[in-house]
Amino acid sequence: MATFVLVHGSHGGGWIWQKVTRLLRAGGHEVYAPTLTGVSDRAHLLACGVDLTTHITDVASLLLFEDLSDVILVGNSYAGIVITGVAAKVPERLKLLVYLDAYCPDDGQSEADLWPAEMRAAMQADPATSRGLRQPPPPALFGITDLELTDWVQARWTPHPLATYTEPVPYGNARSAALPRVYIHCTAGLGTSTPLFAPCAAKARANGWEVRELAAGHVAMLTAPDEVADLLLEWR
Repeated sequence: MATFVLVHGSHGGGWIWQKVTRLLRAGGHEVYAPTLTGVSDRAHLLACGVDLTTHITDVASLLLFEDLSDVILVGNSYAGIVITGVAAKVPERLKLLVYLDAYCPDDGQSEADLWPAEMRAAMQADPATSRGLRQPPPPALFGITDLELTDWVQARWTPHPLATYTEPVPYGNARSAALPRVYIHCTAGLGTSTPLFAPCAAKARANGWEVRELAAGHVAMLTAPDEVADLLLEWR
C-alpha cells in the first residue's frame, strides 16, 4: 500500500482531487488531499498573512501530525513550488515527488520568477493585485470545456494570495536533492498553460527526471482522473 499526498494549485482546494482520491483509495492506498490555508474551504483564513511558507508548513505539518513516511507527494501547477519547499523541509518523510503540469523551481526561485514577462505585466495591471490577491481564471483556460464541470469549478475556485508567488522556495540539502522526481506534462493545455509548463517539462528532462506526457488539460485530475491515477500508481 502506498501513501499519497495530493496538493492542489492556485484557487483550488482538496476538492479538486476528489475523483483521483476515490480511485486511489479503491486500490487500498492511503490518500490525503489537504486544502492550503487561505483558499477554498479555508478562505476565511486569508487575512492571517498567507505566504509560501504558510503553504509549505500546511503540508509539512500534515506529514508530521499524521506520522506519514515514504510519501508520494504530488503537486499540480503552483503546488510544484509548495512540494519543492516541503522536500527541502522534511525530505526524510518523502519517497517521490510528482510534478503534475507544475512549476519546478531551483532553490531560491519563486513562482513569479518563472512567469513570462507578459504574464507579470498582466498580473500587475489586475486591480486585485493591489489587494494582494489573484483572481481565478476562466476554467476554459485550463482545458475545462464541459459546462456542468465548469459551473462546479467556478462555484469552488477562490482568489489566491499573491504573496505565495513572490516568496522564494527555501534551499534544500543533500537529502532533498537526492529525492527522485518525475514530471507529468499535460499537452492539451489551453491558453497560458502550454507555454508556461512546456519549459518546465523540458527543464525536468534536462535534470534527468522521468517525464511522461498526458493528452489532457492543465487540471487533468478533473478532466482525466483515470489517466492521472494510473500514472501515479506506476510509481507506488
